[in-house]
Amino acid sequence: MPFARLTRPAALLAAGTLLLTGCSDGNDATDAKSAVTLENCGHTVRVPEPPRRAVSLNQGTTEIMLSLGLADRMAGTATWTDPVMKGLEKANAKVERIAENNPSYERVLEAEPDFVAASFVSTLGRGGVATREQFEKLGVPTYVSPSDCAGKDNSGDGDGVRTTPLTIDDIYGEVRDLAEIFGVEERGEKLVASLKRRMERATADLDASGTTLLYWFSDSKSPYMAGCCGAPGIITNALGAKNVFDDTDEEWPQINWETVADRDPAVLVIGDLTRRAQSAESAAKKIEFLESNPVTKNMTAVRHKRYVLLSGQAMNPTIRTVEGVEKVAAALRESRRTK
Repeated sequence: MPFARLTRPAALLAAGTLLLTGCSDGNDATDAKSAVTLENCGHTVRVPEPPRRAVSLNQGTTEIMLSLGLADRMAGTATWTDPVMKGLEKANAKVERIAENNPSYERVLEAEPDFVAASFVSTLGRGGVATREQFEKLGVPTYVSPSDCAGKDNSGDGDGVRTTPLTIDDIYGEVRDLAEIFGVEERGEKLVASLKRRMERATADLDASGTTLLYWFSDSKSPYMAGCCGAPGIITNALGAKNVFDDTDEEWPQINWETVADRDPAVLVIGDLTRRAQSAESAAKKIEFLESNPVTKNMTAVRHKRYVLLSGQAMNPTIRTVEGVEKVAAALRESRRTK
């Protein structure tokens, strides 16, 4: 992808009474699986048998489940920032979307889940949909993406602080966890192998050392920019580039435009979100702001229109972080060819 030029409370059903309707490739003995127990973000999670009415509360976990062929074992999804990943449209259409953003606890219970997963600690915590303990008291096991808790401090008011840089292996680990929980380990390994091949192809013979990047997720008034060590850090490190805000370990610090302009990155990686939670969610609105604001319009990347557009999910710790590596790598290659 070259640099973008824009032209214009219900009763829960007992899992044992439900029929397993999930698809199978003939290699996964899901019915015969025993209970799975694993440590997850400070909780011991015990899943007595492969879930048959799972609810995913964030798009990231939803797309992993859909990629594992689990649509028929999902009772609902919620909290979307982007259209579903290409290739998953038909599978996604089979699953009820119970809310565009965070659903209420009662709405989740109406789906009669036997397993609840989320991408973020905040989704299954105080101020989120509900705490993990609330679900677990009802016998519903919960799971949170380890990429949002391993090596990360979420105790503050922001989006957390990375004490250890996130790696792509953390994302592969989530795929393997969910595959184990659902008893489809072979599918999990196939998905991980596919993601690894894509990473290798995207980064082959590319050295972006000396190229400075800035990642803008959302909001034009108090913009959220990527710090050193979350999903954008995976992208930056895979390409050998430099994030102009790699001196902060906050996940998404809010940084004023004067500071952004002073750092003057060579390339702007811009979140193209379809949600409407904050100002300047879409890439079009972000670019309109950049090119009209007196503080930003003379930045190098803005003057040369060096924009790379990514989905919100590609900028979060998800399997679509690989998509982010591919698109930024393609843009940098195209830039070098046209110089």
